Amino acid sequence: MSHLIFLQDLAIVMIVAGVVAVLFRQFNQPVVLGYILAGLIIGPHMPMIELIHDEKTIDTLAQLGVIFLMFTLGLEFNLGKLQKVGATAFIAATMEILLMILAGYELGRLFGWSQTDSIFLGAILSISSTTVIIKTLEGLGKTKEPFAELIFGILIIEDILAIVMIALLSGFAATGEIAAGSVGKTILGLGSFLGILLVAGLIIVPRLLNYVAKFKSNELLLVTVLALCFGVSLITVTLGYSVALGAFLIGAIIAEARQIKKIEILMHPLRDMFSAVFFVSIGLMIDPSIIAQHPGSILIIASLVIVGQISTCTLGCFISGKDRRTSLRVGMGLAQIGEFSFIIAALGMQYGVTSDFIYPIVVAVSAVTTFTTPYTIRNAEGAVRLFDRLAPPSLLRSMEAYTQWLGRAAQHAGGKLERRILSKLGWQIGINLLLVTGIFLATVFFHHKVGIRWPDLPIGPEGLKAVSWLVALLASFPLLIAIWRKMEVGAMVISEMSVNPAVAGSRAPALQTLISNVITVAGTGVLILILLLLSSTLLPSRNILILVLVVVAISGFFLYRKSVKLYAGAQYALHDTFAQPPDPLLSHEQEPLPSLLRHARLEALVIPKGSPAAGKMISELKLRTETGASVVGIQRQNESLINPAPHEELHPGDEVLLIGSEEHLLAAKRLLGISEKIT
Repeated sequence: MSHLIFLQDLAIVMIVAGVVAVLFRQFNQPVVLGYILAGLIIGPHMPMIELIHDEKTIDTLAQLGVIFLMFTLGLEFNLGKLQKVGATAFIAATMEILLMILAGYELGRLFGWSQTDSIFLGAILSISSTTVIIKTLEGLGKTKEPFAELIFGILIIEDILAIVMIALLSGFAATGEIAAGSVGKTILGLGSFLGILLVAGLIIVPRLLNYVAKFKSNELLLVTVLALCFGVSLITVTLGYSVALGAFLIGAIIAEARQIKKIEILMHPLRDMFSAVFFVSIGLMIDPSIIAQHPGSILIIASLVIVGQISTCTLGCFISGKDRRTSLRVGMGLAQIGEFSFIIAALGMQYGVTSDFIYPIVVAVSAVTTFTTPYTIRNAEGAVRLFDRLAPPSLLRSMEAYTQWLGRAAQHAGGKLERRILSKLGWQIGINLLLVTGIFLATVFFHHKVGIRWPDLPIGPEGLKAVSWLVALLASFPLLIAIWRKMEVGAMVISEMSVNPAVAGSRAPALQTLISNVITVAGTGVLILILLLLSSTLLPSRNILILVLVVVAISGFFLYRKSVKLYAGAQYALHDTFAQPPDPLLSHEQEPLPSLLRHARLEALVIPKGSPAAGKMISELKLRTETGASVVGIQRQNESLINPAPHEELHPGDEVLLIGSEEHLLAAKRLLGISEKIT
């Protein structure tokens, strides 16, 4: 009978949600509010017949809605956009969280609540609802606007900071104090996980999808994408992080694949169905009797959320350099609480450190702020015009001057070649260190599991430590070599910046060499210290340690060149994921071409029906080997493939862009059976 109960519950949810959503659409109201009202109508707290029998099943379906919403957001909001809004998003999210925690704490104390209740209230009010905002912006058709992209960036930073906050609150609830070591471990583990996921994903996932796309099957492509989505979400939850964060990140990685448009079309129906169930589940949690018991507290807290979120997010965006119009529109879009607030409230109940009334009040406040969100976003332009009309002219002039000054400063700072090189090297070193940290943390995890599962291994505990440490070092070896080489390059750049040849004269080369060597030695020392800290739980006894070091030294001698090649290959694959097509219109004066490229030409040709290339992959044609020309682009109806992969198949009617010398292009045309010149 359980399957009948499930079917009945799902049917009731979708029927009532559909009817209410149609009515709300008819009266030009946000559909999200209709879904929440539908949940309230069929919920267990209404004085009607019992319509829903298994709320846990509905909650499970609602979690699928969160996954699909965040995944499709990642598909639309790729990593390039996240990088573009990163600094502003980080500043705004950090400022908003800190100020809202303080405001919530002070409000709790004014209510006469305990210190613990007040701390949890501040944390609950500091995180906006990612799911509500995404669905609301989609319903209003504003997801593509610049302010919406900035909102998405802030939401992702908030989710990351929320994980750290939950670690802080867990330690506080368990011990009554904040353990810095536990928080540091959480931050380190989270950073390593994100680094490994992004780097590995960007290397593997686009190539996997290119391979699957060869079969020309939407079903196979959808199943592969869903496997990646749920697989990464499962890994994220298993490691104790947010399922929403994992779903978003794998979506952003898949967004770099060439099949992104087709994937978005395939995913939208699934997202719409399960996200509707999610908002219905919010309505199921609303208890009108609780609202009747605490109407004043709920209204005051909801008002603080709306006013506080708008004010703090607007201020954070403006301070980071955005104009007042964009800043205020961002603030108006973040004025609510949601899923992370429920998690934090449930954490307090789990440890028994918060009062029983906290959780229902949080649900009620979430419902109120969810109802107001569509209207605050819709009326953001009116709020901007009202602010411009009421604010003193001197304040408006000062705000404009600040925004322009910060913009000029950013352009000036980004104009120095040396600074750009150092920034790029710093990011690469940081990512590599995160990957090394992830390798050691994973090794410690598996070492612990193996020790528990097989306590009587012949090699003993010390031998297991030695093997684990050796595995971690060898797995990290290509990354460590890359870090050291990049430190050398960075040291050379810094030495060039530090010494002015006009002042130092003949001593300039010696001073530059000295500075470069000092920085390299210091960096190597710091790297060794980091390795020792990471290895602290794996280091065996002294005699075995010496033996392992000898093995590492010998292995490093033989693996050095292979490690460099392996890292270079991975870096090239990562770069190839983001590669942009060369601009054939770039003039010789703008960018001097290397001598080997001065005689290269670009030519676009159409693959005819009878061509021997039709139906074959680029790798099968051996075009570059046989003729010297290369395929750098394919135009296929409305699809453009830049720098196509070797396994890309050529079709009759494809327009291919070839690069090579005149002689190479003639040979390529003969091989492909092409005679018609397009450009």
